[in-house]
Parts: sequence; C-alpha cells; structure tokens
Amino acid sequence: MKKIVTFGEIMLRLVPPGYKRFVQAEAFEASYGGAEANVAVSLVNLGLESLFVTKLPQNEMGEAALNSLRRYGVDTTRVVRGGDRLGLYYLERGASQRSSKVIYDRKGSAIAEAETGEFDWDAIFKGACWFHFTGITPALSDNAAAACLEACKKARDKGLTISCDINYRKNLWSKAKANEVMSPLMKYVNVCVCSEEDAADVFSIGADNTDIESGRLSRNGFVEVAEALVERFSFDLVGITLRASQTASDNRWSAMLYDGDEYYFSTEYPVHVVDRIGGGDSFTAALIYSQINGYASLASVEFAAAASCLKHSVEGDFNQVSFSEVESLMKGEGSGRVKR
Repeated sequence: MKKIVTFGEIMLRLVPPGYKRFVQAEAFEASYGGAEANVAVSLVNLGLESLFVTKLPQNEMGEAALNSLRRYGVDTTRVVRGGDRLGLYYLERGASQRSSKVIYDRKGSAIAEAETGEFDWDAIFKGACWFHFTGITPALSDNAAAACLEACKKARDKGLTISCDINYRKNLWSKAKANEVMSPLMKYVNVCVCSEEDAADVFSIGADNTDIESGRLSRNGFVEVAEALVERFSFDLVGITLRASQTASDNRWSAMLYDGDEYYFSTEYPVHVVDRIGGGDSFTAALIYSQINGYASLASVEFAAAASCLKHSVEGDFNQVSFSEVESLMKGEGSGRVKR
C-alpha cells in the first residue's frame, strides 16, 4: 500500500451547540482537527495508508488528540511528544447572511515550539511516496517554517512527490511574511492546491473579473492564475477550489486542475452547508488519492471536487465519507434520497 506523510498541527476544536454565537454559549462541543490531520484521515477513509507527524504535549490532551486519529487508522508512531500545550480553535457556525467565525488559541503550542532536529525525516519517509503540508504550518512560527523546509529538502532527496495547500490565514501572519516564507518552499513542491484567494494573498497572482465577496468567479481568470503559478514555480499540477458563496448556508462548489498543458473544470455542485471546515483538505486528500491511483486529469479533479462537496454535509473537521460514496456522486447520484 502507498504511504502518504502529512506534517502539521492537530488542535482541539470547540464549537457552540447548533448555531449559537460565542456570546450565547454556555457549553462547547469538543472534537479535533487541523489541515494536515484532516488530509490524513481522509486518505485512510479512501483506502490509503497515511502517517501524520506533529508534536503534542505529554499529557491527557495530547493523548486525546492522538486517539482522534488512531480511531481511523492513521499512523501516529512518529508523533513527537513534549511541549506545554495543545493548540485549540473556536468555531462559530455561520448561517444565512451571517458568516462563520474562527478564533485561534494556538500560540506557544507544542508544534510551534518544536525544534527541527526533533523530527527523524529519514525514518518518517521510509516507505513513503508522497509528502503533504500546508501554508498553515510554517505560519505557526519560524521553528515550524524551518521544519517544513527541512522536511521538503529530505522528501525531495528521497524522490517523494510533494504537495502543498497554500491555505493563507490572515490571523496567523501577514501577506508579506507569507510570501517571504512560502516562496522558497514552493521550489520543492510538485502539486500546489489553493483557493480563489490564496494565490492573490500570498503571491499577488489574482484572477481578473472575479469578486469573491459577491460570489462572481471567472473561469478564464483562474486559468491565468494557474498558468502564472506554474510559470513562477514550475509546479506539475495546480488545483484550485472554486467557492461561490451566496450565503454562509448555500454555496456553489467546483474545482479546476491545470497540468501544465491543459486545464480541466469539475462539475459545479450546489451545496447546502452543514460544516465547511475541512472542505479544502478533503479536496486535497482526494486529489492525492486520484493521482497516486493514476487517474486522468479530468477524472482526478471530478473525484476531488465530489469528495469535498460531500464533506460540506459532515460535521467536524474530518471528512467521514468513503470511496464508494464519492464515486456515486461522480456518477450523478446526488439527490440525497434514503438508501435502504
């Protein structure tokens, strides 16, 4: 079985019940998540082997975070233990015209303070074919950025395919700092994934005739974005997720894949959002799955878009859908009728 390594932070996720606002909450629903951890779980659910690498405190909270991954079969044997705290984030679910909100509480977390020498990349990458990280991890600290660079160099030396979801988070760092740190990392990346906004925020590569706030997207504009990314960084593949938001509750969701020669657009899905956190991560995981299994470009982006469409119907960070469910949606079985 092909093994994929992901590297990043897993956090405790705290959400007020239902659609309550933070100021209304008297209790919070607890679960776990984080971009690279979400990818690891999705890959296992699709039938691949994934190994998640991070650093977690040697206490019950660290153990609970590990258990949230172990229950799905994610390999956590290379997780480093130590540090003082587990990062966490608060999510207020949006509805209708009210946006969702995220508040991070991850400063000084174990992974943010980890030293590069704590990760044995030779042992971690043994038997692996793919390495994945996101722009969130190097945003955590200079230490985390150095660890990402060290991992990319080692993965390149060992001939692994390297993917990165740009995942710009303005609450973690500035656009200027993101560009400074991410640009050197990109020369190691084979497969780049980004959203409508990431390329513009981090690399100042924007799509013409597109207004994210109004939900107006230009296909031609995103073709130009993908071409510019390939020209600057020599990526083999660029996947761009396309979210047109009518409201927090209702989106149109699709994706584009550019392979350096041709570009391919997926089916566009009308999505009634249950939980949008992890939507991009589920796209990335399904894209990795399809590439490892030799899908043609159009089939690859269709599979990834369908997987991420289904994630919007699942509460929590992790995408709890199977290969057969994704395949069914690709075949047009998206009416939501009860299966008996």
